[in-house]
Amino acid sequence: MSFYARLLEQSADARAGLLGAPIIQGCLSGQVSLPSYLAFLHEAYHHVRHTVPLLRACRAALPARNAWLQGPLDEYIEEEQGHDQWILDDIRAAGGDAGATRDGTPGHATEVMVAYAYDTVARRNPLGFFGMVHVLEGTSVSLALLAADRIQQSLQLPDAAFSYLRSHGTLDREHTAHFALLMDRIEAPEDQADIVHAARAFYRLYGDVFRSLPLPQVAADTAATDVAGATA
Repeated sequence: MSFYARLLEQSADARAGLLGAPIIQGCLSGQVSLPSYLAFLHEAYHHVRHTVPLLRACRAALPARNAWLQGPLDEYIEEEQGHDQWILDDIRAAGGDAGATRDGTPGHATEVMVAYAYDTVARRNPLGFFGMVHVLEGTSVSLALLAADRIQQSLQLPDAAFSYLRSHGTLDREHTAHFALLMDRIEAPEDQADIVHAARAFYRLYGDVFRSLPLPQVAADTAATDVAGATA
């Protein structure tokens, strides 16, 4: 079995935990609110703006045995430039305050996820950052385009409010195939183990970001009912 296939297999339960977040399930069933979408964009901005710095940090910290990854990381860095600006443009198009997001701070869950990414690169193994790439791009491929359609249908927002979700969803389909090829070139067992470890951690951390977002009222009422039933 290839390493990429094992990465998928060994992180499948963590991925299911993320996808089970109430706000994701609510969105897919059409339970959407503008405050929820704007809150998602706010948090997305505050982790996406770290993507390029993290990629550069990862590249700088590569051990000699993985110097071949410098070229692919350079390509990622070039492709990821300006994606945080897409999010600010989407916030404006959706009627939100892009300046407040740009000058504001992330929620605790987002702050912890970003801090964990920097810590992984600096203290544990820079290749662990590919665990975060796997989680964010894999989730984007699974959800971004579908979520954009569901949100737009429910809220009647213009196309200009979905440049991040739609562009990222399309790009990440292309990235995923390339990512699989890169992962299958990683042979050291310790690197493979650290990538799997990081992917499982980032599924949980990214899930916490979604669980921190405000639920639409219908979804919130359903979640409250479920909790009450479970504790009765």
